[in-house]
Amino acid sequence: MTRADRIAALHAAAKERILVLDGAWGVMIQRRELSEEDFRGERFREHNHPQKGNNDLLILTRPDIIADLHDQYYGAGADISETNTFSSTTIGQADYGLEDAVWDLNFEGAKIAREVADRWTEKEPHKPRFVAGSMGPTNRTLSISPDVNDPGFRAVSFDEVYEAYKQQARALHEGGVDLFLVETIFDTLNAKAAIKAILDLQDEGYEALPLWISGTITDRSGRTLSGQTAEAFWNSVRHAKPFAIGLNCALGADLMRPHIADIARVADTLVAAFPNAGLPNAMGQYDEQPHQTACHLHEWAESGLVNILGGCCGTTPDHIKHVADAVAGVKPRAIPERPTAMRLSGLEPFEIAS
Repeated sequence: MTRADRIAALHAAAKERILVLDGAWGVMIQRRELSEEDFRGERFREHNHPQKGNNDLLILTRPDIIADLHDQYYGAGADISETNTFSSTTIGQADYGLEDAVWDLNFEGAKIAREVADRWTEKEPHKPRFVAGSMGPTNRTLSISPDVNDPGFRAVSFDEVYEAYKQQARALHEGGVDLFLVETIFDTLNAKAAIKAILDLQDEGYEALPLWISGTITDRSGRTLSGQTAEAFWNSVRHAKPFAIGLNCALGADLMRPHIADIARVADTLVAAFPNAGLPNAMGQYDEQPHQTACHLHEWAESGLVNILGGCCGTTPDHIKHVADAVAGVKPRAIPERPTAMRLSGLEPFEIAS
């Protein structure tokens, strides 16, 4: 299949059924109990920064592990698997001194996922598999000062974040992803830098790809870290005409539900969610079992809230299998037609009726 064929198949599948995303990567990599040497491999054996915990680096040093995880998630029933590139920007990799490896991380990460997805599509042509290029939030924020004594200070500029995302998006595109997933957004201004970077690729001759935007409600306040409610966040990014909008991380399904319901009520596009396996316990582990996660998400599906479901922190291929089974045959959310109005946002949404 050409990429145009795959994108057409993605849109067609989204009309027919609730699509399933993969689950967590971190928990699955942690289970491997990898050593510093596993992360470094031969290429980075003499590098002067510790690399253990730099999960994205395994794309280059243990591609067998990354391919196996894609394989496990597709095998569990996922339609879409993310590239293992959550932190693969120059900003994210600066902590490890690996800014020069960013292109390879994204390009090779996309290639690995593409190869596994194509094998599954060939095996099960009635259920094509897709690759989402994962673009995480970076570890810098454009809206909030990291210095409580200097509210105006920023550790990074908009242009720097934009350039970091543009480099990542180019490499993911050339590596063969089917869509971009700008995820775990805690700062809407960071998301805007990513959105602009992705859209600007078209000016360089790159084919337009579907865009999935996923924010994060950071706690029970019902707001992102930069202060927006779920509806205000949607108003801030709807100009990009995303393929899908939604939430992931920070909360389990029970606490995320009202915020997904808010987005489902107002968004005139697909709604997607991949919650954590509940909240972490005192040891930082996730106790919610696969059948419990699936029970929550089945109710969301039956209530007409979602078009795409998956898992974030703490979820495993077993969680995804239970979710895929639980939503099989359930109709996807119908996209509402909303009346024309001026819709603005600060921290809260604001609508002026026509």
